[in-house]
Amino acid sequence: MKLVESSALTRKLSAFVALSEADLETLARFHHRRRTFPAGHTMMHEGQSNASAFILAEGWACSYKMLPDGGRQVINFQIPGDFLGLRSILFRSSDLSLEALTDIEASEVFAPDILGAFARAPRLATAVLWASSRDEAMMVEHLVNLGRRSAVERMAHLLLELGARLNLVGVGDRTGFSCPLTQYHLADALGLSAIHVNRVLRQLREDGLVTFQKGRVVFNDLTRLQSLAGFDTAYMDHEGPLLR
Repeated sequence: MKLVESSALTRKLSAFVALSEADLETLARFHHRRRTFPAGHTMMHEGQSNASAFILAEGWACSYKMLPDGGRQVINFQIPGDFLGLRSILFRSSDLSLEALTDIEASEVFAPDILGAFARAPRLATAVLWASSRDEAMMVEHLVNLGRRSAVERMAHLLLELGARLNLVGVGDRTGFSCPLTQYHLADALGLSAIHVNRVLRQLREDGLVTFQKGRVVFNDLTRLQSLAGFDTAYMDHEGPLLR
């Protein structure tokens, strides 16, 4: 029980639903099949059928789609506590690919695990539905990022969102967070070139807003950075459990 009580997934789900002992016991069954993957490993291919889903325990991953010209669009970055490929066990085939960005540890789950848990613990099902809905809300913000925000605003918004997500699961705090992403990862996520990403990060640093160096993001002026990005955490729904 201690493993589950302290897990990133439990901390995230508890932000919406106060989990009972029965919920925690059901959640514990998700962690029976632990697997490790090295950085760079493709965990799932777009179009793959009968794929597993995973719960990320340690490390970072990303979901992405490849374009016919070889370009890549990163859909989202996954951090501890996130489901990886949840739709892949509900759809007939995976609609995206998943890559481990660092060495990761994850729990493998199959469709019967999820469906059985929902039948036994409806409150837990509600919490997972909330987590999925929050992911959809983040995708809306990412669409606004790509379509309407400037390059500087895109970068600021993404770093603030990552910071808020990591803070929720106890990995980062309001001052910043450790970040393994390269300029190429950021470029693929924000629709920019790596050279443009470098310029944007330099501008944010010179403006005294945020510094991203040696694998760490430091928020130098959080209030001004939030104002620049138009960042409002309401879409992430981190204000505490609504279902007690």
